[in-house]
Amino acid sequence: MSKQITSSVKVRKKITNVIVHVCLAILAVIWLFPIFWVILTSFRAEKGSYVSTFFPKSYTLKNYVKLFTDTQVLNFPKMFMNTLIIAIFVCIISTFFVLSVSYCMSRLRFKMRKPFMNVAMILGLFPGFMSMVAVYYILKAIGLSEGSMIRVALILVYSAGSGLGFYVAKGFFDTIPKSLDEAAILDGCTKFQVFTKVTMPLSKPIIVYTVLTSFIGPWIDFIFAKVICRANADYYTVSIGLWRMLEKEYIDNWYTCFAAGAVCISIPIAALFIYMQRYYVDGMTGAVKG
Repeated sequence: MSKQITSSVKVRKKITNVIVHVCLAILAVIWLFPIFWVILTSFRAEKGSYVSTFFPKSYTLKNYVKLFTDTQVLNFPKMFMNTLIIAIFVCIISTFFVLSVSYCMSRLRFKMRKPFMNVAMILGLFPGFMSMVAVYYILKAIGLSEGSMIRVALILVYSAGSGLGFYVAKGFFDTIPKSLDEAAILDGCTKFQVFTKVTMPLSKPIIVYTVLTSFIGPWIDFIFAKVICRANADYYTVSIGLWRMLEKEYIDNWYTCFAAGAVCISIPIAALFIYMQRYYVDGMTGAVKG
């Protein structure tokens, strides 16, 4: 009798596993299919967005060549460099802000700490683009809306309020035993030394997460970039450039280049994730040992 029950349980587990894996496979296909189609379209030889077949009939590398060589109409290389410069600076500044605020909220105790956390949570419920008109006029009043200062304006916009997004990192810092901080202080460390030499080495997973989110934010943002750049084509970011490729005067000649551009802008994010993934794994191992 017990053998029959055991065998029936094993059969149920196998059936459940098969169903779960089939569902996951279907979801994976649904998720990967648009990416696969964009990659194929980036190599499509037929121009224009209105074609008779879903998949390309012929393939070519001319779309990528045109994307980086035809700079008279849409200067994609310059847009790419603008975005890369902005994203790197924002990534550095935002990561420092978020980790610093998170550490202070997790480890330090001061007046108005809880009200500040509540206010930050409430402000986080509202999308940032609600303030874009006010932000633009402030930037215009201090002379950051024209010329080369547009890059500085975008860096300020993306990084200035990043410290309010401290809740995820704070939750991670809360899991690190405070006894480590107390032992370091007894050994003569200052608060800053505890932060840099004790907490940070144990926090590689959340550092990786913060770096990735800080980099991706300005890399894919369109709303603030469009409002601040306006008609200054020399300071366009890749999101504005890709959007312009789909305008009615460009879509016939630039649609396949749009797909090529979409593939190109995914490369830095993928490379950053692959490079930092090992730090994430090492950080998890160190955290378990700690």
